[in-house]
Amino acid sequence: MNFEKLVMAFAVFFLTANVAIAQKFIGGSMTFSKKKTCYITLNNGETVEGIMQDLDRKKGNIEEITIKKTGSKKKTKYEPSDIKHMYLKPSGFDKLGKAYAFLNDARLWEGNDLDSEKIKDGYVYFEQTEVKIKKKTMTLLMQLVNPSFEEKIRVYFDPYAKQSMSVGVGPVKAGGLAKSYYVKKGKKAAFKLEKKNYKDEKSGLFGKCDVSKDWSDFQESVYKHAKDCN
Repeated sequence: MNFEKLVMAFAVFFLTANVAIAQKFIGGSMTFSKKKTCYITLNNGETVEGIMQDLDRKKGNIEEITIKKTGSKKKTKYEPSDIKHMYLKPSGFDKLGKAYAFLNDARLWEGNDLDSEKIKDGYVYFEQTEVKIKKKTMTLLMQLVNPSFEEKIRVYFDPYAKQSMSVGVGPVKAGGLAKSYYVKKGKKAAFKLEKKNYKDEKSGLFGKCDVSKDWSDFQESVYKHAKDCN
């Protein structure tokens, strides 16, 4: 790694670390390692481990994932309808800052049912869920961004979310606050929650336990709703 790349790497590291410590959601990822093991649990209960070979998307959402199972030379393809949940390791700059909030706030791991060791190791968690997109309800694999306080409200990464002002070095940016997520409460299909509609939707999400004032409080409010509200 040359000096300029090294400087950029350190700069991005500190930028994303500082932002992540202040946040409780894990950042969304679009690119994933083809060297690190991925862990997949199928709907039939079978668990699969292997190296990702390819990941296809359609309109930002995962359409198909191809892996080479551990100990095999054969490539196997899976669609979202096949997979119950999975852990993937982000690649490149996409992996920076993903888990710092969790490493620096032990409270986030109280009562967590997911594999916290994988999350701490930088993996992101996807699960199969129904999602309402416009007038259609689809079965998709969505990245859960609140994997340790998802008991009441599950929040998913929106691949097309716009962001507020960010900071960065050259072309690498960090710190932007997403302006939309997909959220799921109870057994209903997840729906797109946007900053511009937050005031109208938040009472339906939090009920009498609404502690948020505006969109900047959303992450903290989801956390407090899970931990402090009966």
